[in-house]
Amino acid sequence: MVFERYVEVGRVALVNYGDSKGELVTIVDVVDGNKCLVDGAAAGGAPRQVISYSRINLTDLKVALGRGAKGKAQKAAWKAAGTQAAWDSSSWAKRLANKKTRAGLNDFSKFKVMCAKKSKSAAVAKKLKSYKK
Repeated sequence: MVFERYVEVGRVALVNYGDSKGELVTIVDVVDGNKCLVDGAAAGGAPRQVISYSRINLTDLKVALGRGAKGKAQKAAWKAAGTQAAWDSSSWAKRLANKKTRAGLNDFSKFKVMCAKKSKSAAVAKKLKSYKK
């Protein structure tokens, strides 16, 4: 298995633990073999902080940044690379948005989703049955 996502300056990552969980950040500098400096200024969220590699998930997205870039340079690089649009169109982001939507449902909404799934399943089964004839 060959690695394709490396910890490098300009790599976009998703924070998976702590106060900034679920926010996109950009790696600004590599501190050592276990930590990096990240900043979420371009995504409008996480503060500039040193974070452990175990607390971020690397994405395929990368922006052209210099080491230690400030917030203004990050925003310009994100806009030039179209990073936010690329993230929003990824299946990863869509799956996270779907989870967030489902978590916010009340009991009646969950019931309606269940009924919709049942009717869809019945329609698919009926269609498959007609193909088998």
